[in-house]
Amino acid sequence: MRIISWNVNGIRAIWKKGFLDWMQEESPDILCLQETKIQLDQLTDEMKEVDGYHSFFHQAEKKGYSGTAIYTKEEPIRVWRGLPDPEFNHEGRTLIAEYADFILMNIYFPNGQMNDDRLDFKMRFYDALLVYADELVGSGKKLLICGDYNTAHTENDIKNAKANEKRSGFLPIERAWLDTFIEHGYVDAWRRLKPEEVKYSWWSYRFSARKNNTGWRIDYHFVSKNLFANVTGAELHNDVLGSDHCPISIDLSFGQ
Repeated sequence: MRIISWNVNGIRAIWKKGFLDWMQEESPDILCLQETKIQLDQLTDEMKEVDGYHSFFHQAEKKGYSGTAIYTKEEPIRVWRGLPDPEFNHEGRTLIAEYADFILMNIYFPNGQMNDDRLDFKMRFYDALLVYADELVGSGKKLLICGDYNTAHTENDIKNAKANEKRSGFLPIERAWLDTFIEHGYVDAWRRLKPEEVKYSWWSYRFSARKNNTGWRIDYHFVSKNLFANVTGAELHNDVLGSDHCPISIDLSFGQ
């Protein structure tokens, strides 16, 4: 099965840019979207009822902000919204679906660039996610945690490392959390499969960043260690336009 994750920077905006045609042509088994920027009552029937898919949404309380969505061919066993700590559930950042073989966590992680309070919120969100993920894995579950993590992990994941080392998204504290995440047994699937490749998933709209490939890799498919044996491929689809992020995909195979 193929699972695609994409920060679309507004589902209404990308819908006008041929998104549905792309989705139907690509035909992922599961499509996870972040930063949908839409309320449930603003969704059109076309957005909710894509042929062949079940759809689920988590909205932010603030209009036009954040939000996540899942389109899935297979109906999940169950779907829930948010982390156990309600502090982190006002912005529609977490949408979780359970399948027979794994749990999918679609997450739009906070951005810490606004101020110190938002950076603190981001780091506490990270920690809350790790505690919850460890609990699920400890209960015998396999996890796929995909989305926009809003942090580039290493110098191979950002074009201008030195110039950005004091900017949220590449701060030592943020990168260290990704180190901790990996130490807890979560695998960056694309990087594990392509340890030396340099490729990005986000480019600023300024300074012709995408044209010049001045980017950051901040979108990931992390899998729990007990799921990695089922990973058969992963890719960043730089050629797909429509957002300041590109889609990323992971392929999983399960024995019949």
